[in-house]
Amino acid sequence: MSHPTADRARQLLDLHTQPEILVLPNVWDVVSAQVVAATPGVHALATASHSIASTFGYPDGERIPLDLHLDMVRRIVQAVSLPVSMDMESGYGHPGDTARRAIEIGVVGGNLEDGMRPLGEAVAAVQAVMDAGRAAGVDFVLNARTDAALRADPQAPRSSVIEEVITRGRAFLDAGAPVVFVPGLVARDEIQEVSDAFGPRKLTLISVPGASLPARELQALGVSRLSTGPFTQRVALTALQDAAAEIVAGGTLPAGTRPLN
Repeated sequence: MSHPTADRARQLLDLHTQPEILVLPNVWDVVSAQVVAATPGVHALATASHSIASTFGYPDGERIPLDLHLDMVRRIVQAVSLPVSMDMESGYGHPGDTARRAIEIGVVGGNLEDGMRPLGEAVAAVQAVMDAGRAAGVDFVLNARTDAALRADPQAPRSSVIEEVITRGRAFLDAGAPVVFVPGLVARDEIQEVSDAFGPRKLTLISVPGASLPARELQALGVSRLSTGPFTQRVALTALQDAAAEIVAGGTLPAGTRPLN
């Protein structure tokens, strides 16, 4: 008999290779996970570390204690039946062990930032996560992240920035990562160049409000996956603040508000 976690991992991996782009509106707590999971067309969930940290009053960047972070992710996994990918940030100093602990609570994929560490160190971190998956008997879907575009010097030639993105991404793919996440990549020609360099359905991106191409256009460029990072929480908080401002100013709450909890 197959193990449920292994089955969900294979399901998540398969979703990355379908002709249709995998769209993951990121979640941060149980109710956001339940609402997104119940949305037609959603086939998997991904957590956002920034959003989970904010929920507990911590800034982003591994400032939230790992135990607390994992506890929230565990609650999300237990509340839904879909595969869940965890934003593991940079691995909290021990990427392999962090991945092992995530797998133990039912997580079947994860993001891992390179933070522009020396390439050898970043590749070793990818290998450690993939090793943890193999040791658990799970095809862990590592979304290996490079910050080469996000942290690039604005004065640097874009050709050299894209070259670094491709070098790092290919190294992560060679180390076993199924897909590579490149935040900071929004221009159509650059997306096409990186997608072609990685191969079909190997590039994943984040949707940035007011800047990113629509999901259907990214699909045509060969992008495997589109996530939303902290932006979905900001969408929710924007609606909250707008509603609060309206009623405080003497108005009413929005008439179309749905009982989603």
